[in-house]
Amino acid sequence: MKNNVDRSKKYLNPYLGGILLGLVLLAANYMSGRGLGASGALKSTIISSVNAIAPDHAENSAYYNEYNSTHPEPLKTWLVFQMLGLIVGGFLSGAIAGRLKFKVEHSPKITSKRRLIFALIGGVLFGFGSQLGRGCTSGSALSGMAVMSLGGFITMAAIFGTAFMLAYFLRKNWI
Repeated sequence: MKNNVDRSKKYLNPYLGGILLGLVLLAANYMSGRGLGASGALKSTIISSVNAIAPDHAENSAYYNEYNSTHPEPLKTWLVFQMLGLIVGGFLSGAIAGRLKFKVEHSPKITSKRRLIFALIGGVLFGFGSQLGRGCTSGSALSGMAVMSLGGFITMAAIFGTAFMLAYFLRKNWI
């Protein structure tokens, strides 16, 4: 072991973090009338990129036309600014705690390459699922549950249920 750092001083207590996340969610609902969500920011960024790189394609696509008609300036939606704040806040948190370095966390039983491949596959599948489910974990599940939406509870049950069912088969990648 190279580094015998007391981790209790490096990370926020998870129970306190959960309470703070709930307060942020309530504040977002109160101040903006909407909950949190990360997939909407990614969608806005991708649509803005397609509009800039291939305007003819965006103009001839029903999907892009519909989105552009309801969001005339996709990069100015509040979810984009929320995600920028998340990135800046995460960077500052890592810098303040002295954890700001490039490192791939993984089990000693697997390689960094395998970890990154599984992370990419998981991210793509979760992104695809968030579009099918009309929102990501924070948007559909947390924000949905906060307003007592049946869909929010079903989404959260599906996310955790699927993870629980697949954990046995994939556990060797993190244990």
